[in-house]
Amino acid sequence: MRYRFLSDGRTEVSEVGFGVWSVATTWWGVKDPQEGIRLLREAHAAGVTFFDTADIYGNGLGETILADAFWKAGMPRDRLVVATKFGYDIYTHGAERSGHGELPQDFSPAFIRHACEESLRRLGTDYIDIYQLHNPRMESIRSDDVLEALTKLKAQGKIRLGGAALGPDIGWRDEGFESLDREGVDAIQIIYSLLEQDPSSAFFPIAEQKNRNLIVRVPHASGLLDRSYSPKKHFDKSDHRSHRKEKWMEAGMGAVQKLEFLETSAPLPRSLAQAAIQFCLAQSSVKTVLPNFTRTDQIREFCAASDLPALPPDALIQIQKLWNDGMREDLAQPFSDSRTKPTPSAPAATGRAG
Repeated sequence: MRYRFLSDGRTEVSEVGFGVWSVATTWWGVKDPQEGIRLLREAHAAGVTFFDTADIYGNGLGETILADAFWKAGMPRDRLVVATKFGYDIYTHGAERSGHGELPQDFSPAFIRHACEESLRRLGTDYIDIYQLHNPRMESIRSDDVLEALTKLKAQGKIRLGGAALGPDIGWRDEGFESLDREGVDAIQIIYSLLEQDPSSAFFPIAEQKNRNLIVRVPHASGLLDRSYSPKKHFDKSDHRSHRKEKWMEAGMGAVQKLEFLETSAPLPRSLAQAAIQFCLAQSSVKTVLPNFTRTDQIREFCAASDLPALPPDALIQIQKLWNDGMREDLAQPFSDSRTKPTPSAPAATGRAG
């Protein structure tokens, strides 16, 4: 495993991180907490030091499971880098949640302070490495009160960096640019993959210039790029990935065929899943990538991507050519007749898991 420093110059994260989503919810992935703990520990043994979670995952389980897997087993806190998220009011409305609907959000300073204290308690630690607004709307990103609350938490030593984890279904292109422009939003979590290069590709030069830390999730485009998706059986309604349109997945299957050359690109062969992770890591502003781990073999395969030689320049050029010469349009077509941008008040998913 290779590691990259965050912009603070002292925090080092593994190039492949663990999205705790997959072991802390029942929407997709591992449903047995003990199996989740085993996978978390296996990932750490494979070199993973960055773990991304949220208070809303399992109404707190996404945080307590890290404490159970590591601190309570005697691991020193400074061995891991932990990011969590806030903004959904699980304290008032957690019991009301059904299906994949979105809970009410609260980004008031008082709620941020309360949510931080509760996350610290569940994590069993006295600081959070990256504290992220969860699927924030524009008004929350622009709020001076929100940034002041994060600044105070930094001054108190309760968090080290502030961040924003941007949601896919609220029209997050503009939110991404705004986040990059706000002092105090040190880390920005985005969706980016070989099959979903927009809008994140426009963020990279700005993130580089402003020394922002980018965290990539959904590098495998909901199972297309790690070949876990079967076109014979689309996701059922209990699976969070059911938001994916079948026509988009069909278009993605066609795009995958065009990308299979990456498996034999010199100097060494690699799986398409590994190439997908390396594609994200080709951007220096990307500090870590969050594939979804639900099995031991995935941990081995995905973590090994960090140790392989980087994708060669000619492969990156070919990817860009395919994207510009029709892949972008092919993948946009399934949405062209039916997809509209939700208003800020419209329900949104709580973040694609991958």
